[in-house]
Amino acid sequence: MTACPSRYDLTGHTALVTGAGGLLGRQHTAALVEAGARVVVTDIGLAQLDSAIAAVKQAAPAADLVPLAMDVTSPESVSAAAAELERCDIEIDILVNNAAIDPKVTSIPGVMHSSRFEAFPVPQWQMEIAVGLTGAMLCSQAFGGAMAQRGRGVVLNIASDLGVIAPDQRIYRQPGIARDEEQPVKPVTYSVIKHGLIGLTKYLATYWADRGVRVNALSPGGVFNNQHPTFVERLTRLIPMGRMAHVDEYRSAIQFLCSDASSYMTGQNMVIDGGRSVW
Repeated sequence: MTACPSRYDLTGHTALVTGAGGLLGRQHTAALVEAGARVVVTDIGLAQLDSAIAAVKQAAPAADLVPLAMDVTSPESVSAAAAELERCDIEIDILVNNAAIDPKVTSIPGVMHSSRFEAFPVPQWQMEIAVGLTGAMLCSQAFGGAMAQRGRGVVLNIASDLGVIAPDQRIYRQPGIARDEEQPVKPVTYSVIKHGLIGLTKYLATYWADRGVRVNALSPGGVFNNQHPTFVERLTRLIPMGRMAHVDEYRSAIQFLCSDASSYMTGQNMVIDGGRSVW
């Protein structure tokens, strides 16, 4: 049998990953490099990218990585980054909107916890929405808009299983705190942002349907990163597969969604959560 040519091959394509210095950002970068793409790795500062670049290069010394500082919350910073890439004659074929703030759930006994909806600070709301949702909109305007002008491209928004289901706040409860209003919770911003990214995906998929730009979302489940054993145990009880994801377990999905392997797919949200959202 003759082998089919790989539709996952991204050789000759250039991708841009926002929030590339984070835990999953570097995994998305590694997945794109593995498929043959050049990757523009961006974060709010170059220092945030150093360890991510080193980790990718250790596994793939020939990786073609272009570091670029960009504040996704700033229209001026995004425009400047786009202009710098244009000056260097770099066209973006694939945009991965990954930048986000994932607040860690901790507690200070004796006070109403600020993660709770009733006490959630407006500045925190505005800042997290600016990074996770407005940033995706601004980058889609700048880089997705250029793709639409050229008549081809892919936008991938990194959402979450909590963009499909609500957080189960029981898994975040801390021992020794009797009053519910002092218990920490997964904050409202995370769910709103991830639901919003799925909405943005559907909007742009239809908006650019006749311009050759495909737009999809990926909703990962929880990734194991040495979290507290009690939290891990509580969460895995909610997952039919009985475990959290390995850190590199979404790479193939990134390659599929960013390549011609998914050429007839747009406006969709691929949920990979070990089955949590169907239980």
